[in-house]
Amino acid sequence: MISEQCLTDHCDSVNCNIVHTNMRSTITFRPRSSLARALYEKQRHDEYLEKFDKNEWYQCDLSSLPSSLSRTFVQLDPDQDTIHFLEQSEKKSEWVFTQLWHSVVKLFLSWFLTQTSINGWLQRGSMFVLSESQLRKLLKVDKDWRSGTLIDLGAGDGEVTAHIAPLFDKIYATEVSNTMKTLLKNRGYELLEIDEWHLNNKYDFISCLNVIDRCDTPFQLLTNIHSALKPDGRVLLAVVLPFSAYVESGSADHKPRELIRVNGTNFEDQVKSFVENVFTPTNFEVESWSRVPYLCEGDLQQSYYWLDDAVFVLKHKNS
Repeated sequence: MISEQCLTDHCDSVNCNIVHTNMRSTITFRPRSSLARALYEKQRHDEYLEKFDKNEWYQCDLSSLPSSLSRTFVQLDPDQDTIHFLEQSEKKSEWVFTQLWHSVVKLFLSWFLTQTSINGWLQRGSMFVLSESQLRKLLKVDKDWRSGTLIDLGAGDGEVTAHIAPLFDKIYATEVSNTMKTLLKNRGYELLEIDEWHLNNKYDFISCLNVIDRCDTPFQLLTNIHSALKPDGRVLLAVVLPFSAYVESGSADHKPRELIRVNGTNFEDQVKSFVENVFTPTNFEVESWSRVPYLCEGDLQQSYYWLDDAVFVLKHKNS
């Protein structure tokens, strides 16, 4: 059951984590109105989320992985920025009339705009992947480390970019949605065309967060990333697992022209398969990686949603 297209369009094709409560009460209480029932169910869901151990989001069974992956794994945890995002999401989800307005507008605009553009127009559905401190830990650098140029591919509303931007002197971004482009410009990021960003520039750092499974030609994108990355540069790439490709616009059946084949029935197996079938053929080497939640602001059903993300720091092979 998917009732909210959170995480842009990821929940159209991947099972987003929606709380299903099977709690029974000795006293049967069933609100009569639809709104009252929705608020009652949300309260039950949020009670579960409050008790849920957030550390579980970051756990990985390294015993099933080859040493090349187990030794490069970096254990992260829910830091202060992550908790702040969750608390803000909880507050926003309590704005009942705002959430109702969003639901009505989404229903109308879905005839004309993509889900991404609707979220940009409403300035809702912001997401969280990594904090600045988590990225430093993943890169294994100290608090004084800085780099030159960052380009964030498919940057959305810029919220995810904003968490890692303080580490860089110059920020570039690409985005398809016009409404999201406006939000990125308002943040002061320099926008580049999605078909030209890699032609004339070389970058110290390229972030590609939860884009590879939304892309029509993912292998071509990785080739472009490889050619545009400086010899000593790094790539930050996140992908939702289990893997499920979905192209939001430009494809009638929403299937990409280039298919990525990922094998395995669990998170760890799919990480291994993704490295072997995607990174190795495109001449990337995994320097470090971790498991994190891909978080999204919630609605009247629950305060926030999440998917399981594998986040990799990549470099040129043999660099």
